[in-house]
Amino acid sequence: MRTPTAGRLAALLGTLAAALLCVLTAGAGTASAHAALTATDPRQGSVVPTAPARIELTFSEGVLLGADSVRVLDPQGTRVDTGKPGHTDGRSETASVALRPGIANGTYTVAWQAVSADSHPVAGAFTFSVGAPSKTTVEAPVAGTDPVVGTLYDIGRYAAYAGFALLVGGCVFAGVCRASRPVQKIAVGGWITLFLSTAVLLLLRGAYTGGKGAGSVLDLALLGDALSTKPGAAMLTRLLLLSAAAVFLAVLFGSYAREDSREGARADAREGAPPLRDRPALAYGLAAGGTVVAAGLAATWAAAEHASQGLQPWLAMPVDVAHLLAVGVWLGGLAALLAALRADEALPRDAVRRFSRLAFGAVCVLVVTGLYQAWRQVGSWSALTGTDYGRWLLVKVSLVAVMVGGAAFSRRWTVRLADGVRPSGPRTAAPAARTTDSPERAAQLARQRAAVAKAAGKRRRDADPARAGLRRSVLAEAAVAVVLLAVTTVLTTTQPGRAEVEQERAGRTDGGTAPATAGRTDVTIAYDTGGTNGRGTARVALDPGRPGANTVDVALTDPAGRPADVPEATVSFTEKEKGIGPLRVPLERVSAGRLRASGFQLPMAGRWQLTLTVRTSEIDQVTEIENVEIND
Repeated sequence: MRTPTAGRLAALLGTLAAALLCVLTAGAGTASAHAALTATDPRQGSVVPTAPARIELTFSEGVLLGADSVRVLDPQGTRVDTGKPGHTDGRSETASVALRPGIANGTYTVAWQAVSADSHPVAGAFTFSVGAPSKTTVEAPVAGTDPVVGTLYDIGRYAAYAGFALLVGGCVFAGVCRASRPVQKIAVGGWITLFLSTAVLLLLRGAYTGGKGAGSVLDLALLGDALSTKPGAAMLTRLLLLSAAAVFLAVLFGSYAREDSREGARADAREGAPPLRDRPALAYGLAAGGTVVAAGLAATWAAAEHASQGLQPWLAMPVDVAHLLAVGVWLGGLAALLAALRADEALPRDAVRRFSRLAFGAVCVLVVTGLYQAWRQVGSWSALTGTDYGRWLLVKVSLVAVMVGGAAFSRRWTVRLADGVRPSGPRTAAPAARTTDSPERAAQLARQRAAVAKAAGKRRRDADPARAGLRRSVLAEAAVAVVLLAVTTVLTTTQPGRAEVEQERAGRTDGGTAPATAGRTDVTIAYDTGGTNGRGTARVALDPGRPGANTVDVALTDPAGRPADVPEATVSFTEKEKGIGPLRVPLERVSAGRLRASGFQLPMAGRWQLTLTVRTSEIDQVTEIENVEIND
């Protein structure tokens, strides 16, 4: 049976990771907004006597604005804003845009989109009226990113994390444990993956944050906008640091081959070089330079994502850098160890033991930094189980526990591992081809000699049963690491639990509306899409069920009363008499069969038409309509 090479194994794991990431991100739903809209002037759903000079929005944290971040549309859909949006009094958590003077009475729609300061796009819309409400032909846009661009961006994020881990882990393994051709391929492959994925992310950034399609990826204007933001600058810095990392790789692996060649140990040069600890001068220089470059690469994530915003950013950013470095040392080192174990020659026991100690230290750093990050991003036990971020975090913790358990098995095999011993005496080379042989015959003999040498190396490698057991154990750890990286990527695109709870509180208190205990409107709708498992019941609850901010809760159940987790469910409200709407509710998945939106604005009292659309398969869909009375 043919044994796959390290390169083929890496390609297989990469394919599995990409497929797994698509599944995980599809199941996670659209990422929640990381900056919450907490106030507007004019107030959402209000009626003002005269037209305001400006529209102002206030968010729960800083946002980055573009040329079309705030658009104001009159009842016919014509823009009435003028000039570029900006921050009020220089405050990054605000956005404002001027209106043309002398606009007519009627209902106006404000559509906004921005980039949360932790790099994630946010968007939404609300209405207000001048003089009196009127009919409007404007349909409030739905927040979100183009699905194709979003999927490509998520895959790029995963590839970037994986490339970073392989680069850092491969270099550390080469320096501390053993350098060999397979380990070099792991490190160089990580560099290439990180460079290409970062370049792709930079191209996608403008379309991702602006809600544009994949066709706008090469738009230079969007690329310029992306580079002017903190996340874009971080990616550009990452590309520059990777240039320094390329020099580091050349020195790290190139110096080994040159020194070994001068020593005359050509066999060792082919299979590996002694660890850097045996060469202090080179060790100190490479360790210092490599640490600076690796920390800089990790900082490009910490400076542009969750760690840079919220509670204690001055501490969270260095903690995040340490966390990412520990991930790289552990997970990337596992890939390097697996590649070295699959090489033809036996890996020395001392090298495996050094990595075991190194991995143990990395796990300790992960635990300490992970506990701090969990407290900072989740904040409460209820958020740990009641938010998407908390639930994904629990999945991540479970996977880490599984990997630690696998590492315990690997340590047991390491104790039983016997050192690989090279055959004594000089290696006997097969006789060279006679000069009378044809070039084809000479090439055939060369391939045969290579195959014989490879088979002999594998027999020597597999002679120790403990070595085979260690390979299997490390392979299992690497498989779990693929899943772990995918979950980590999902966490970076999911709103932290603490922020989600604060956003819900802001939605309940925005605009001075009545508290949630003031009332509640419930509507029960039976639906049948006509397909398999297409029948069910939807219960739509509006709290407090009055004009202004409402929490909309949708619960879907099957005929047996169990939660029905359908592929898609949407809700919108229309006031037919006054021609307002449809106003689509930005529902977010809470759990199986549960969707919720906080702070949804109903501009006025009246007889509203509730439209529910449920899709249970690619072709089975139904739309049901009910009337709802909203009273002052």
